[in-house]
Amino acid sequence: MRPPLFVRPLSAVERVALRQGLRSPDAFTLRRCQILLASARGQPPARVAAALGCGTQTVRDALHAFAAEGLGCLRAKPKTPKTIHAAWPASRDDDLRALLHQSPRSLGKPTSLWTLPLAARVCHEKGWTPRVLSGETIRRVLKRLGVGWKRAKHWLVSPDPAYARKKSCATG
Repeated sequence: MRPPLFVRPLSAVERVALRQGLRSPDAFTLRRCQILLASARGQPPARVAAALGCGTQTVRDALHAFAAEGLGCLRAKPKTPKTIHAAWPASRDDDLRALLHQSPRSLGKPTSLWTLPLAARVCHEKGWTPRVLSGETIRRVLKRLGVGWKRAKHWLVSPDPAYARKKSCATG
């Protein structure tokens, strides 16, 4: 069993900053200060977690963050990723538009109707994307391009030679 985790001994400046953080309007800062001061009093993470109504791992994360960053751990980090990688390369917009004007059968597919997942699979097969994208991603690209997309509909057609006449009589 590992020994309990405690915060390192606090300096006078750190202790004052943590006590001031107890009056912070930011809930994240308040919780971190409560955790660090309780640990400085010698309470193990499980007891601190029970007293504050949070998880033991939350307490451990706060103690590790303080050991690594010092008082900088009292500010919440942004939740957005540092770099954003586009799933669809914008340079392929015209290629996608041209692709959808072809029949899937001309590309060796067993259907004559485009579906979003089928378009995503073909784009991957052509090497336009590093992985098979979701149909939703393709739909968003098409929406950005101003292309309306509706679900593929299969129309039933009868082999009866008099089908058109009968249908017009029935539907008016």
